[in-house]
Amino acid sequence: MLRSAISTIFKNLPASTVKAHCDGPCGVYDPASARIAAEAVLSMTKKLLAMTPPPANDSVAWAAYNNTFSRYVAVKEEQAQETKEELLILWTDYFKPEHISTYPDLHETFWKAAKLCSACKVNIDQEKAEELMQIVKKIHHMFWTSKGRSDAWVTAS
Repeated sequence: MLRSAISTIFKNLPASTVKAHCDGPCGVYDPASARIAAEAVLSMTKKLLAMTPPPANDSVAWAAYNNTFSRYVAVKEEQAQETKEELLILWTDYFKPEHISTYPDLHETFWKAAKLCSACKVNIDQEKAEELMQIVKKIHHMFWTSKGRSDAWVTAS
């Protein structure tokens, strides 16, 4: 009977989906996911800026235009948020106080990166998206240098 009651509770009150990386002792960090997300922001920004509105009297073309435009914006904003989350994980979980002596601008760099992620969400600004890519590149080099490696910066696009 108790088992049945617990089963009923779990069926009616499912747990929310959660996502976590990291706050655990896994020690697995890599700025690649931030780079991929930032690249998507830049790609969507370029696609949005390249769009040409259709003639005013073509409702079918406008429906297609609005659909594509809204999809590009949704992806751009989602990927900007993903970039921010991935960078914040590196900043708060990977980098430690001892890294400050090697990278005195560490906090300023991450703060600026987070602000750029927000700017890319709020605007359709290719300059900001390119700036985001450059700061993610800087963080990439900081990260790999801190691990005693010099992994190449390689973009997918």
